[in-house]
Amino acid sequence: MQHVFIVGSKSLGAYGGYETFVYKLTQYHQNNKEIKYHVACKANGDGYMDENKLANVQRINDTEFEFQSAHCFKIKGPNIGPAVAIYYDVAALQYCCEYIKKHKIENPIVYILACRIGTFMAHYYKKIHKLGGKIYLNPDGHEWMRAKWSAPIRKYWKISEKQMVKCCDLVICDSINIEKYIHRCYDNKGLCGQDPQTTFIAYGAETRKSTLPDNAPQLLDWYREKGLHAQEYLYMP
Repeated sequence: MQHVFIVGSKSLGAYGGYETFVYKLTQYHQNNKEIKYHVACKANGDGYMDENKLANVQRINDTEFEFQSAHCFKIKGPNIGPAVAIYYDVAALQYCCEYIKKHKIENPIVYILACRIGTFMAHYYKKIHKLGGKIYLNPDGHEWMRAKWSAPIRKYWKISEKQMVKCCDLVICDSINIEKYIHRCYDNKGLCGQDPQTTFIAYGAETRKSTLPDNAPQLLDWYREKGLHAQEYLYMP
């Protein structure tokens, strides 16, 4: 069985893009006996995980539960403002390492969402490799360019991104332009001067064809509820 540890989403399905991604990933693979997901969730603060709002949850203890066959563990962070996101990811990584070692898991994959913890990546890259594992990274958008951050924070984001791309085994990009950007900025700058290994998986893609006909009552009711009409959508090539 392949064990995959996911770090970086706040919860499953109730907050934003990464959370929806993790929810759908575990949902689609919940009957797959060849893969086991372990998902870090926030125990408190903005976007925290409230498993009581989910159906068919199997509680293990106060900080662990099973949902959609995924082992979910909750990490509590201190009240230190925006920096809690960095604390949360690092604490989750440390938990993953301890869990892998305790349960003697072979060839684990640690999949990190977003580039918040570059300062710590060299340490955890060595630690996870020593445990026989690999690190996959899903970089977010150009976080270091966003005007909502002050200049020092934007500088940190850029430095963090560079370190995380350098200290991972595979960069999984959900945009072709992000993949091009990774190579443009970081080729020849990986470990031992190597180019980063990348792959592209389209963001938000639903590959299964709908089983509902165009005139299905539940579909038409959904259109009415959302104020939508059939064939009204924005096409972006």
